[in-house]
Amino acid sequence: MYKPVLIPIVCLIFLAAIPLKAQITIDAETGLAFPGYNDVRIPNTTGTLFSFQDDFEAEGPVIPFRLRLGYTFKEKNHIFALYAPLGINYNGTANKDISFESSVFEQGQALSGYYQFNSYRITYRRDIITSGNWQVGVGFTGKIRDAQVRLANGQGLNDRKDDLGFVPLLHLYTAYDLGGEKLIYFEGDGLAGGPGRAFDLFLGTRLPITNHIAFKAGYRFLEGGADVDEVYNFTLVQFAVAGLFIQL
Repeated sequence: MYKPVLIPIVCLIFLAAIPLKAQITIDAETGLAFPGYNDVRIPNTTGTLFSFQDDFEAEGPVIPFRLRLGYTFKEKNHIFALYAPLGINYNGTANKDISFESSVFEQGQALSGYYQFNSYRITYRRDIITSGNWQVGVGFTGKIRDAQVRLANGQGLNDRKDDLGFVPLLHLYTAYDLGGEKLIYFEGDGLAGGPGRAFDLFLGTRLPITNHIAFKAGYRFLEGGADVDEVYNFTLVQFAVAGLFIQL
């Protein structure tokens, strides 16, 4: 019930924080996702531990999409709003009885699974080094996590766990200018500690096509999860990334 209002809320907060005189950027990204480990036990205290990666097969290819709007003001200050949906479908046969949420899926049943990890973020970054060819910035990110894990069999039994919450993250950006507007850069959000962790890291390059459009390519690393009473879930997804960076 919350999903239809998440994107408008994020956009309103983003626009309200933007000064009138600012440089606007659009960062659109796609590519190919390579799902790694995805270990699940729900509830953590009474559920059965299973692996989407080892016990199921991902329906592919998994093609991600991200859209990020950016504003730069007073040269060194940046605000970004990110929309990053991610959903992976799985199929497999239960190799044991799986207790999941309030249901039990019996050994030998053909199962379908779904893993969702949508992310909505607002980021503020300030550049602290702009010397020579180097640019380094630090900041913080407020993330809304919209996650879901679902299992179903062919007999009509299905169950799911939704997880909607707020996660504060640290943000880091480092770029090296190769000349002619060509960049090699690293950018990431992340935080670890307590019952969980979250990392979204990118390393790649940006190459100009026109004065206002550049091609981006690189590698993205998405990893994290939580170990709490309600949920045990840790996931790794790696991405080959391509996209466009547009300055308005």
